[in-house]
Amino acid sequence: MSLIKKLTAAVGALAFAVVMTTGVQGQVGKPGILDANVASEADLLKLPHMTPAIVKGLIAKRNFNSIVDLNKYLIASGLTPAQATEFYGRAFVAVNLNTGTPEEFLLVPNSSKRWAHEFEEYRPWTSFAQFDKEIGKYTTPRNDAALLDKFKQYLFIPLDLNKATDAELMTIPGMTTKMVNEFKEYRPWKTKQQFEKEIGKYVDAKAVERFWRFVVIK
Repeated sequence: MSLIKKLTAAVGALAFAVVMTTGVQGQVGKPGILDANVASEADLLKLPHMTPAIVKGLIAKRNFNSIVDLNKYLIASGLTPAQATEFYGRAFVAVNLNTGTPEEFLLVPNSSKRWAHEFEEYRPWTSFAQFDKEIGKYTTPRNDAALLDKFKQYLFIPLDLNKATDAELMTIPGMTTKMVNEFKEYRPWKTKQQFEKEIGKYVDAKAVERFWRFVVIK
């Protein structure tokens, strides 16, 4: 490999690393919690209080439009609120910080009415750097990074469909490199209908719906 190519590759790797440590986590949140809408049957069966019947029913009912919908299913399936909360320590349906309801925010582990109020108070959210700054004012100790990171596992700020980087798009649950290429191929995006038509060529309607939750057209 020529020196120029080596330098080009090194610069590209560095740029990707910078995105991975800054911009990526700034939109879709922190990794660590399974998305209940895309988790496999095998992975779901490993989670607290899951039985084969509950898991099969959960998969059959996907997509869940919100964590409230998933919570209703789990309670109807026989889990207590405490058991459902234990499940949410491992899997969840992420809440949009800009549109989430108090009912959704209250299902986020470690949340409360106070936190739900603060999450709404600082809208519109544009990045998790903003989230850290504003919500960090109210943690004890101040700017408690551990608590802020826990919250971010359950929250997201939609990505700009026309500007999001490859690395940012790859944080969307269920995303693949092939679909990242398709997301970029049809830019500029102008409407949801365009998105459904073009992305619907590659995945089924449920997958299109799941992807759409995590993006916005500006």
